[in-house]
Order: sequence, then C-alpha cells, then structure tokens
Amino acid sequence: MYKKILTISLFALASLTACKAKKEEEKEVAGKYTVTSPIAMDTTVTKDYIAQIQSIQNIEIRAQVKGYLEDINVDEGRYVSAGQVLFNIMPKMYEAEMLKQKAEMKTAEIELANTKNLVDKNIVSKAELAVAQAKLEQQKAELSKAELDLSFTKIKAPYDGIIDRIKFKKGSLIDEGGLLTTLSNNKDVFAYFNLSETEYLDFKNHKNDEHQKVSLILANGDIHKYKGEVETIEGEFDNETGNIAFRAKFPNPELLLKHGETGKVRMTLPLKNALIIPQKCTYELQDKIYVYVLDKDNKLKARNIVIKQKLSNLYIIESGLNETDKILLDGLQTAKEDEKIEAEFVPAKEVIANLQLIK
Repeated sequence: MYKKILTISLFALASLTACKAKKEEEKEVAGKYTVTSPIAMDTTVTKDYIAQIQSIQNIEIRAQVKGYLEDINVDEGRYVSAGQVLFNIMPKMYEAEMLKQKAEMKTAEIELANTKNLVDKNIVSKAELAVAQAKLEQQKAELSKAELDLSFTKIKAPYDGIIDRIKFKKGSLIDEGGLLTTLSNNKDVFAYFNLSETEYLDFKNHKNDEHQKVSLILANGDIHKYKGEVETIEGEFDNETGNIAFRAKFPNPELLLKHGETGKVRMTLPLKNALIIPQKCTYELQDKIYVYVLDKDNKLKARNIVIKQKLSNLYIIESGLNETDKILLDGLQTAKEDEKIEAEFVPAKEVIANLQLIK
C-alpha cells in the first residue's frame, strides 16, 4: 500500500515538473513575429530648400547730373516700358552750357578757317594751323559733353520693369549719383538655394542633365504654377557652411513674384544604393530612433539608428543597420528587449510593395 502511494506521488511530481518545464519553454518563446531586412536600392528623394528670389534684372536708377527734381512721371509699383521718361531734372543750366559750347565751337571753326587762309599765304606756319584744328576738336568734345549732360536731365527706363519706392519728392535737390529708385524686371526670376556637399555630389554623379525641373513653394504654402529649372551652380563651396549655391530660373509672366521674396525650391535628388526600411519597423525613445534586431539566438535587441532621409512610409538609413540584419516588422508594442521569439521572415521587396507609397 505504501509503495502504491509512493508511486502515485512520484508520477504526480513528474507530471508537475513536465508541465512546469513546458510552461517555462512556452514563456521563453514569446510568440510568432514577422521580421524583415533592410534593402539597398537606387531611389530618389524630394527635398525642400530655403530659397531667395531675385529678379533677373534689378538695378538702381541714379541721377547722372546734379539739379532740382522737376518732374516725377511714374508712381511706385508701376510697370514701365524701356525708354519711358521716369524723372526730369531741371535742364536750364545744362541747356545754357550747351548753347555756350555751340558758340565756342563756332568761334573755333572761324579761327581755323582764318588760320588756313594765312597758311595758304605763307603768313603763319602750319603749326598754327594744327593748333587751331586742335582747338576745334576740343570744342567739339566739350559740346558733346554738354549735350550728354543735357540728355541726362531726362532719366529713362533702360528696360521694361516695375518701379520700386521713389526716394525723393518733386523739387528736391539731387546730387550727381543720387539714388532715385530701383527698377526690377520680374518676367522671369532667379531662386538661389544651397545644397550640402553630399547632396551636390549625388546630384552631379547621377544626373546627366543639370537643367533639372524644380518647383517653387511660396511663403503661404502655395506652389508656383510654373515649373523652373536649375541653370547653374556656383564655382566653390562656402567654407563656413559647407554648402554650395544653386540657381534656378522660374517664369513669372503674371508678375506674382517680386525681387527679395523668399520661398522653397522643391527638388528631386537621386540616391544610389540607399539602405531603406519601413517606418513601421521603428520606434522613438528620448528623441532617438530605434529598431529591434534579431540576434543569432532569435532574441530581440534594441538598436539605435540614424536616419538620413524620411520618405513616405520609409526611412533611408544613414547608419546603424546593414542588409544582413533582421529587424522586427510587426508587434513593436508588445515586444521586449532580450525576448526570444519565433520569427517569420518576409523579404523587404514584398514589404515595400505592400506599402502605400506617396511619391
């Protein structure tokens, strides 16, 4: 009887131990999770760059002679045509100077004629004739200058454009070189923006045509209705910022864009062998991005990664992962550090194909 009871007790103990071991084994393997790997592939990335907008022509209109501002023929912000008279400086003094020079030139012409007659009669030498000729040429030059100064009293627009703020009022005394206003030709505009050295190299190495189409985002968030194109790149990098300036040209037939505006140039850059993972593989902790990496024992290890660029539903990795790593795809909310899991691997191409990407 005692042996029978002992046998039953040992059996019960063995069963209890087996059940406990089974539960511990089930506890050790937390569950079935889906994992994937980063994938290296050529792609493109769209990025916005702060841009400074400038007119293709923007000049200062200055007085070339001194005098009183007699007339202002335009208003601020108005469109003017090439050759249109913008300002008049009182011309009387310059008219008088021109008349004086005309009279002096006439006197020089008479003196030259008289000297020539005397030379023909051998009364004076040919040197006197040369002096008279030189005086006449000098007076012609003085007359040309007087006529030019008189023409400067009418200040004209050198090209079509829009007048900026007018600095003086009618009747003001203007010095030679005094700034009256500025004139902007805004039918087309330039947008200047900066790229880093890495972005510049990506652009140059993988883009055959420098004249890439780009978009312009205005300060209010609207997109300029006309596409622009990259025209030129500056010759050297800024030593302080490490950036290089690009220039894009945008049509502006409705004159919406003004000189001095700001905006953003939206540009698509190529990326060669970019290492890509789905954003859903990541979680954020204390402003850092992490993924769970599966080790050789099928245990989860948290790893900090550095993001190079954010795409729609995807991250381009700067550092922290390679193509051979297996990363947790689903179940980040329940997964824990050092937890052993049963992993079902899904190729990265299949994962990405199922994502709803927005280009």
